[in-house]
Amino acid sequence: MKKILMLLVATLGLVGCTIGPANTPSKAVEEYLDRYIDNSDVVMNELDEYVADRDELNDEQKETYKEVLKKQYSDLKYEITDEKYDGDTATVSVKLTVYDLYKVQKEADEYLTNKKDEFNDENGNYDEAKFTKYKLDKMKDNTDTVEYTLDITATKVNNAWEVEQLNNDALQKIHGIYNYENESK
Repeated sequence: MKKILMLLVATLGLVGCTIGPANTPSKAVEEYLDRYIDNSDVVMNELDEYVADRDELNDEQKETYKEVLKKQYSDLKYEITDEKYDGDTATVSVKLTVYDLYKVQKEADEYLTNKKDEFNDENGNYDEAKFTKYKLDKMKDNTDTVEYTLDITATKVNNAWEVEQLNNDALQKIHGIYNYENESK
């Protein structure tokens, strides 16, 4: 599941450019994050293409997976906390609150370790599809959130501010899958 989300993170990172001219770096960041919240066509088209290519998921799992990510995007909360300029480059600090899907995945993996036999088929063999359904259902039902601080870079291009491509850690934070256990949030 982590590999699936990582590929999505990389794919959706392409939605970083501003659609209309943003006159401040903070406005460019707001527009960028609002595309997730609004489930904009750009974000949803990328999500649809990505999920359609997931051969390891059956049709039902693909739909559940899309629901999980749509909920994550729709319920994303953010607050611009700072804006610093350095010429035509600016850093916008954002406090971000998202569903903690990292915790859900970790707990599901721990559950699998302790209760693997619950995911066996009728012949007593481990059934990956049963576990994937379990994990996706846990992700779908999750309401626990986590808060992160992101520093997002915007660059002035042709008198408009555009969000630069987010790094992998920032995208993982937006998706709620960032491993925060080994460092401070």
